[in-house]
Amino acid sequence: MSRIGKKEIPLPKGVEVKQDGGNVVVKGPKGSLQTAIVPGISMSVENNVVKFERRDDEGKTRAFHGLMRALVANNVKGVSEGFKRELDIVGVGYRAEVKGREVVFALGYSHPVRFPIPEGIDIAVDAKTGHITVTGIDRQKVGQVASEIRSLREPDPYKGKGIKYSDEVIRRKAGKAAGK
Repeated sequence: MSRIGKKEIPLPKGVEVKQDGGNVVVKGPKGSLQTAIVPGISMSVENNVVKFERRDDEGKTRAFHGLMRALVANNVKGVSEGFKRELDIVGVGYRAEVKGREVVFALGYSHPVRFPIPEGIDIAVDAKTGHITVTGIDRQKVGQVASEIRSLREPDPYKGKGIKYSDEVIRRKAGKAAGK
């Protein structure tokens, strides 16, 4: 049996999970999220604990068992605490600022790069340090937005300039002078 799939999800105070047709709806203090239920997986809520069961031991069903549990656990954590991803801008003259519902980046290109902020996501920029914080209740969306921001100017391996995750370590290469 799946180790992750058979783990129970304890519900924090103020979080409510219910099945609505083919979806699992999770409501909490920060908002509401829903996830489609995979056929072959059933969900039950009792004593503030969510459990998932599968109908057979087929390979695909076993894989989806753990997936469903992980997705709903992320939804529960998102509506109660939220998710956060942090990035840093490294480089002389590289900066960002939030203007309305978009972030304007100066990343060494001939033009400013405008990044629209998606619905359900908040972005905060510290202008002095170049520290960007992406927050939201949907883990997948927070990670996707952070990845799209990083892809605007990925860190280069020679000087390390660009946008990187705060916990990312850039492997640096030696320049051509080091080869002699």
